[in-house]
Amino acid sequence: MEVHLVFRSVLETRNSDQVVLRRSKRRWAPPDFHILENDVGPFPKDVDTLVSDTSAKFPVYYTITGEGYDTHPVGVFSLNQETGMLRVLKAVDREQFPEFTFIVRVFNKQTREETDDPLPMKVVVDDVNDNAPHFTDQLQFSVLEHSNPGTVVGEVNASDRDKEGTDHVKIKYTLESENGLFAIDGATGIITTKTNTLDREVKDKYLVIVKITDRNGSPSGLFNTGTATISLSDINDNPPTFTKTSYKVSVSENEKEKLLLRIPVEDKDLIKTPNWASKFVITKGNEHGDFRIDIDPITNEGLLYVAKPLNHEKKKNINLEITAQNQVPLSGTSAKWMSIPVDVAVTDVDEGPEFTAPIVRFTVKENTPNGTVIGLYTAVDPETKSSEGIKYYKLTDPGSWVNVDRDTGELRVANTIDRESSLVEDGIYNITVKAADSSTKTAVGTVILQVDDANDNMPKVPEQLRMCDGDGDLASVVVVAEDKDAPPNSAPFTFSLPPNHDGKWSLTRYNDTAATLKQTEELHTGIYEVPMMVTDLQGIGKLQTAKVRICYCVDGDCPAAERNISFGPLGLLALLLPLLLLLLLFLAFIFFCMTRRDKVEMEDFTDGGGILLKSNTEAPGDEVDSSLITVPSVAVDQAVKGSVKGVNAGWQGDKNTGTIKTNGAIDDRFYNTGITTSNTHEFYSGQYGSQFEVPFGSHLIGSGVGTGSLYRNQDFLRIWHTNGICLQQKMAYMGTEDEDRYADDIIHAYGFEGRGSTAGSVGCCSDYDERDNLDFLNTLGPKFKTLASVCRKT
Repeated sequence: MEVHLVFRSVLETRNSDQVVLRRSKRRWAPPDFHILENDVGPFPKDVDTLVSDTSAKFPVYYTITGEGYDTHPVGVFSLNQETGMLRVLKAVDREQFPEFTFIVRVFNKQTREETDDPLPMKVVVDDVNDNAPHFTDQLQFSVLEHSNPGTVVGEVNASDRDKEGTDHVKIKYTLESENGLFAIDGATGIITTKTNTLDREVKDKYLVIVKITDRNGSPSGLFNTGTATISLSDINDNPPTFTKTSYKVSVSENEKEKLLLRIPVEDKDLIKTPNWASKFVITKGNEHGDFRIDIDPITNEGLLYVAKPLNHEKKKNINLEITAQNQVPLSGTSAKWMSIPVDVAVTDVDEGPEFTAPIVRFTVKENTPNGTVIGLYTAVDPETKSSEGIKYYKLTDPGSWVNVDRDTGELRVANTIDRESSLVEDGIYNITVKAADSSTKTAVGTVILQVDDANDNMPKVPEQLRMCDGDGDLASVVVVAEDKDAPPNSAPFTFSLPPNHDGKWSLTRYNDTAATLKQTEELHTGIYEVPMMVTDLQGIGKLQTAKVRICYCVDGDCPAAERNISFGPLGLLALLLPLLLLLLLFLAFIFFCMTRRDKVEMEDFTDGGGILLKSNTEAPGDEVDSSLITVPSVAVDQAVKGSVKGVNAGWQGDKNTGTIKTNGAIDDRFYNTGITTSNTHEFYSGQYGSQFEVPFGSHLIGSGVGTGSLYRNQDFLRIWHTNGICLQQKMAYMGTEDEDRYADDIIHAYGFEGRGSTAGSVGCCSDYDERDNLDFLNTLGPKFKTLASVCRKT
């Protein structure tokens, strides 16, 4: 290997301004190495030897790092570190790895130090023609049929993976099967036509084999082939053709918007395109627009319609000529559009009368006397041309100004015709007339009355005029007159003051319809009546009086005069409606007060004492000590059936007497339940001890509650008495030895225990009629047994 020395020169400037040239350190720089692509070996194969200048001074060894050695692709090259020989170990594809770059280092064997700077090195892979060219695009092309020779069909695009700029990638294009219809440029691959005879209706697609060869088509070059598809696009080179040479059709007179004929056509061009879609034109016989022709977009047929009613009496046959065209012009052909004749026969029908003209115009002057003949408007039978038997009727006549003779159709003035009426527009007044024959067939015509003006209106001035006080200047106002008549019976107007006017005003012409009214002397504010004569162009007019209000103006305008305000019926109703509502509310309040029920005090005579006693104890209660129950024997005998065990028959206490009866009536502020005692204090004190002592004296015994307030609270006292009596009776009764009597109780109110219980209700004494019948005790369930165990003495 030849070693190249690289010198680097440096300019140094010293203080003495002398330039010194110094030589840099020498570098070794080998050229690029080359290997052949796809080399067949044998491997390993020497590439070249790496030599450093420092090897002449030191014992050295070499190392490399880079592509193909220790980075991807690993294992392509090897290096003999002692000799510096670089070897390739296998074949390399240039299209995959066109070159390899290494970093070469040289070291002193003894010191292991680098003897030179690291050196980049490149191995270039030389190309061989190992890749055939290939097509890069789809070979699909199209061209219009009947195109001129040389028309571009499309361009074939191809490429080669071999090295650019060599013959390996220079491609030549050829056609293998062109049949004299197409050509291709060998260098560019552009396909063109060679003839103008390509007809889509004969053949719409061609398959052409294209060959691409590298090395510019050399026999040693590699090649590839592909099939190009060339489609012919349609042009409108075929006009639509009729399936028949002529048509005949008939239509009844007076028919319209009726389909008479479907005209089919054939077209060889591409279906569902503008070249195929037909368009029909009536080229002759339709000067009055009696027919029209449409297109069925699905079948491409022509649809001939009669557009207007035809008259058999006027024309019995109509000869039409219909031309079939396309939506786009013809091209690439010398053919012309085709036409066919269509004979339309108009058949006669028995039709109604016809007016001599659908619209007739008459002139009449306004204010023409009633009964004056305006004109004659008649109808005839189209078949007989006679008016015999035809009757005439008015359909519309907004002002009832015209009469129509039923037999002759003569028009006469019926009421005063006023040109200035709102029914007249621009001097025109319309009526419609109906004619009917004996078969009830009818016809309708329009009569236009041109109403001429008569000078029956005089010019008028406004009744109210406003004039601003001029503050020393003489004020004026413009008076505009109006005349409903038309010229020459209206403007220009003439304005003048009467000869005997008061001299306070002057009236001068302003324009054809107005004059200026001006003060001749300063006048005070107020309302003045000014007479003036106004006449039209014909001198028709009269003396009129205008009221002129002179006032102090605000912002250039005279303020409006005060107006009186009065209520109409709706205003009065709006005022009276609130009063009527208040009256209804007052009456409703009185009715409510008169019909309100007094509160009724409900006294509780049951064992609840008016208080809901909640009890949810489901376990056995405490044993009742019978020694605590002190009930007089008389009371026990009258209150319950049977004796009370251990009851104190004597009743100690005060000797005040009271009677307790079973009728429930109140006597001396106590409930009477049938228990009689001579001392009410003893009764209550014996029953409840110190906690339930009856109030006598000034306090409740044992409670400290004053008697004054307690006696005043009668409701509380009644409840207290009732609860005490009920508890006394129950304890006395439950203290008996007869267990069969446990359920024989007075009426109780129990909470609802659900439906479907086998035990039924635990209240066995709800019905007094079955009090003595205790058979139901045998069927009571576990709920009652739990309740009975509470009351049973153990």
